[in-house]
Amino acid sequence: MARLVSILFTPGIRPPMFEKAKSAPADVICLDLEDSVAAGDKLKARTLVAGAISDVAPAVKQLIVRVNGLDTGLLEDDLAAVIQPGVAGVSLPKANSPEIVRQVDHYLTLLERMRDLPAGSVSILPWIESAVAVLHCEAIVSASPRVIAASFGAEDFTSDLGIPRSRESAQLAAARARVALACKAAGVIPLDTPDPEYRDLDWLAADTRASRDLGFEGRYCIHPAQLPVVNAGYAPTDEEIAQAQRIVEVYEDAERRGLGAVGLDGAMIDAPIVTRARRLLARAGR
Repeated sequence: MARLVSILFTPGIRPPMFEKAKSAPADVICLDLEDSVAAGDKLKARTLVAGAISDVAPAVKQLIVRVNGLDTGLLEDDLAAVIQPGVAGVSLPKANSPEIVRQVDHYLTLLERMRDLPAGSVSILPWIESAVAVLHCEAIVSASPRVIAASFGAEDFTSDLGIPRSRESAQLAAARARVALACKAAGVIPLDTPDPEYRDLDWLAADTRASRDLGFEGRYCIHPAQLPVVNAGYAPTDEEIAQAQRIVEVYEDAERRGLGAVGLDGAMIDAPIVTRARRLLARAGR
C-alpha cells in the first residue's frame, strides 16, 4: 500500500455513503462491516460491500475492508465475500493475539490462490484494542509480513478496562505510546485511535499533533470533515521543513570540512539529528 495517513470509515450498510467516499480526500477508504453495522444487518452489509468493491475501488486511492472479528463467527465468510480485485487490505478488529493474525494470514493466502490474486497482495491492519492486545502488541504487529500498519482503538480499550475515556485521554497515554513504539520497532505504520467527536475539529487538530509527537503517522476518521485536519496534522509544518533543510545543509557543509558535529543556533548538530531531519524532509517530499 502507498501513503497511509487518513483512513475514512464508511458504514457497509449505507450504500449512498459509498458514492460520497469516492470524492473524499482520504488516502484510504475503509468499508466497515464491524462496529458501524448492527448485528441484524451484518449479512446484508456483507452483500452490499462485496457488490460495491468493483465500483468503489477504481475511484479511490486505496480500498480496505474492516471485517468482523474472529470471535464473532463472521470473519471467514466476510473474507470469502470481500477478498477480490481492488481490495488492498483487511482491517482486522480484536486482534488480541499473534495467532489471530497468523490465522487470517492463512485464510488470505488460500483466498488469493483461489481468486488468482498475487500472493501476499492483501495486507492486514490489526486493531490493538484490549488490555491483552496492548500487552502483546509487539508480537501481534510482527506476526505476519502482511501487517503493514496497526491501529490503537481507545473505545474498546477503555471498555475492556472498565474506565471512562476523557477528551484529554490521560489514561490512554501509556497504551498509546506502547503501540506506537511496537509498530516502529517492527517497521509497520502506527495509526492512532479515531476521534468520535467529529464536530470538534480544533481538538482533533491539537490531538493529532500530540499523536504525531508520540510517533503515530496517521489515523482512522469517522467523518469526511476530519480528513483535512488529519492530513495536515501529520504533515511537517513549513517551519519544521525549513529548520530541517538548515540542519542538513549545515551538517553537509561540516562534513565537507571533515567535521562530525557542528553548532547551529546554539545547539549541537550530529548524525542522529541529521537523520531525523532527512526523514522529515522525505515525508514532506523534499
